Amino acid sequence: MPGFSPITCLSELVRAALDICRSGDMPRVAIARPAEGFVLRAALEAYGRGLAEPILVGDMEETERVAGERGLDISPFRKVRAADPADAAAEAVRLFREGEAQLIMKGLVPTATLLKAILDRRTGVAYGERILSHVSVFESPVDGRLMLMTDPGVNIAPSLQRKVDILKNALEVARMLGMKAPRAAILAATEKINYPAMPATLDGDILTKMGRQGMFGDAQVLGPLSLDLAVSSDVAATKGFESPVAGNADILVTPNIEAGNVLYKSLSTLCGCTMAAVVVGSRVPVVVPSRGDSDASKFHSIALASVLAHRSRV
Repeated sequence: MPGFSPITCLSELVRAALDICRSGDMPRVAIARPAEGFVLRAALEAYGRGLAEPILVGDMEETERVAGERGLDISPFRKVRAADPADAAAEAVRLFREGEAQLIMKGLVPTATLLKAILDRRTGVAYGERILSHVSVFESPVDGRLMLMTDPGVNIAPSLQRKVDILKNALEVARMLGMKAPRAAILAATEKINYPAMPATLDGDILTKMGRQGMFGDAQVLGPLSLDLAVSSDVAATKGFESPVAGNADILVTPNIEAGNVLYKSLSTLCGCTMAAVVVGSRVPVVVPSRGDSDASKFHSIALASVLAHRSRV
């Protein structure tokens, strides 16, 4: 992977996405079932700011009704009819596969339905046996640094091998954002191995050893680590942890979807963080906003997907 110019904050992420568009490479984003006010507002903002051109895929009568109720003008956008969620997901994937769209965004389609269409062995856009995982990018409420977390939205109770793949996906995103030798913290409730009571602690230890053997390239991997040890240099100093990762993690790898989802929503709701999030691991970065995500999070998620799609082609 070539070296990319570093992106150190969300405003730089947006600037990088806008630079792509100014070079004449504005992406088109196929939105599966967009008949929802929050999704349409994010699409309109992305279009209005010159970030992406939406293609609306789904029930157009319902989409027009929702847009009209909210005073949203969707007349400039291409519209593709699809009868139901599965058809909308399949049509969005087709648009990407045939080069008519460069990004995919989830509207009122269950995440599982959309991911099933992406993974379809006959008509999907998956990379062989590579897994899909959810990666979020945000500015740390501790020190403002750009950080990543995974996986709060796709893999429920990942095995050790699946955690290897989740980590690899996150490291790829980090490198596309220009992070050199990214530091990954494998989170658990404690930094001490407690097996079999806490299997995540053993997974963290094994992933650390794999990192030392060079299995993750130049990445620095440390686990198990409690969250405070991963993000607070003061806590790391107090506990006597001397590691480039402790207190300075770039990537937070959660032990399961429950821990990941709680952390994601704690950051977004309690801390007010804007979360740029995509599902990665296929040929197309997929924007999968939650209804609870802010308009800013949805907008920045489109920017993240645009940058990743562009840099993956370099």
